[in-house]
Amino acid sequence: MTAIDGAALLNEVEAFHRRFNVFPTEAAFVAVTLWDAHAHLLDCFDSTPRIAFLSPEPGSGKTRALEIVETLVPQPMTAVNASAAALFRSVSSGNGKPTILFDEIDTVFGPKAGDNEELRGFLNAGHRRTGVTYRCIGDGGQQTVQAFPSYCAVAVAGLGSLPDTIMSRAVVIRMRRRARNEKVEPFRARVHEAEGHKLRDRLATWAEQARASVVGAWPDMPDGVTDRPADVWEPLLAIADAAGGDWPDRAREACVTLVKASKANDKGSLGVRLLTDLRDHVLVGIDRLPTVAILDRLNALDDAPWADLHGKPLDNRRLSRMLAEYMTADNEPIASRNIKTAGSVLKGYYAADLADAWARYCPPPPESPLLPLPGTENVA
Repeated sequence: MTAIDGAALLNEVEAFHRRFNVFPTEAAFVAVTLWDAHAHLLDCFDSTPRIAFLSPEPGSGKTRALEIVETLVPQPMTAVNASAAALFRSVSSGNGKPTILFDEIDTVFGPKAGDNEELRGFLNAGHRRTGVTYRCIGDGGQQTVQAFPSYCAVAVAGLGSLPDTIMSRAVVIRMRRRARNEKVEPFRARVHEAEGHKLRDRLATWAEQARASVVGAWPDMPDGVTDRPADVWEPLLAIADAAGGDWPDRAREACVTLVKASKANDKGSLGVRLLTDLRDHVLVGIDRLPTVAILDRLNALDDAPWADLHGKPLDNRRLSRMLAEYMTADNEPIASRNIKTAGSVLKGYYAADLADAWARYCPPPPESPLLPLPGTENVA
C-alpha cells in the first residue's frame, strides 16, 4: 500500500472546509481539521476533546460546519434532541463507535431547557476512554447494574454557551455571521458528500499508517498550556506531529490562540466572579471593610450581576453563604469578623482572609486598571 503524506492530506481536508465554512480565525481551521483526523484514531488516546461551534445569533454557519464534519468522520450520528439513553446505547452497541454530531445543543442546555443532567453526565463521562454510564437493566427485583461504555467523539453546535463541565472539555469555535465580503461555495449534499467521503476514506487509511507513531505519544505542550486545556489538545497535537510538515507548528499556534480565547471568554463561576470583584473593585488598597460597605460597592458595579440576582440585590446572607464555600490560608471557611469603627463594631471581611482564595481561583489581576489620560502621564 502506498504511504499517504499526512501533511498533504490534512491540507486537503482544511481546503475542503474552507470551501464551505467561514471560521473566525486561522486557528479554528487548524483545530477543526485536526479534530476530524483524531476521530479516526480515537482508541489511541486517553481522552477526546469535544468541539463546539457556538454563536450568539442564528445564521452563523454552525450547522454547515457540522455538515462538513459529518462527511469527514467515521460513522457519523446526527443527533438533535437525542436522549442520553439513545446515545450511550449507540456508543456501546459493539458496532463501532459513532461520531456524535449534536446540533441545536442550546435546546438541551439553554436557559429554557432545564438541566438535563443525564445527558450532561454522558457527555462528561465520554470524554475519557475509561468513561462509562451505569444503568439498571432487567425487570422488578431481577435488575442488575450494567456499565455502558461512553467514550466517543462528539461535536456540538448551538446558540449561547454550554455547561462549564462541557466547555472545559471542548475546543470552542465562536462562529459569526458571514460579512458581505466573505464568500463560500454552496454545499450540495448530492455532489459534495462524495468528495468529503473520499477524504474520509483517505483519512482512515492514513490513520492506520500513523497509528504506531500516535499510540503512546506525549506531544510537547506550548508554554502555559496545562491541566484540562492540555488534556483537550494532546490528541490534536499528536495528530499534527504524526502528519509532519508545518502542522506541528500550526497546531501549537492554534492551541495557544484558542486556549487564550477560551480563558478570555471564561467568566468562571459566580463564586469566582465574586472573589475577583472583591479583589479588583472593592478591597483595593484596603485591608478590611464592613459588610454594608462591601455590598454597596458590589451592587454599584456596572456590568456585574450583584444588583440583580434572581430579581434581588446581593445581601449579607447570600454574601456570607457564597464566601463560606472558600477557605482561608488556615483552611477555615471565609467568614465575617468584627471590625472596629468610630464608636462601634461592625461585621465585615478582611483581605487577609480572602488572599488564599484570590491566589487559587482568580485570574491574574490587571496590571493597571486604567490607562492615564493623554497629556497627564507626567503630572505630579
